[in-house]
Amino acid sequence: MVAALRCPGCEARVEGSFELPALLRLAEDDLAFVTEFVRASGSLKEMAKLRGQSYPTIRNRLDEIIARLGADEAGRERTRHEILERLGEGALSVAEAIKKLKEVGA
Repeated sequence: MVAALRCPGCEARVEGSFELPALLRLAEDDLAFVTEFVRASGSLKEMAKLRGQSYPTIRNRLDEIIARLGADEAGRERTRHEILERLGEGALSVAEAIKKLKEVGA
């Protein structure tokens, strides 16, 4: 979650609770890899050539990033499920559940 967004040009600032897209939650080096991959038109062969690495190395790196993106979404889905279970058990009020679901990005 992000608590504030600021425009560097005009210094306008917006505060609240903002959910970042999955790609922006990646580590800096993973995000750089994905950006480079897009610039290479999604070609693993081109990525291998640009980075001076083997095709399998590039493929493994991309698979790891894909797995991290999937794990992030799976974790969020588990959290949503737990909130709904607690609501069903009466451990949370509807208002509390709604608040928590919004925090998770439901």
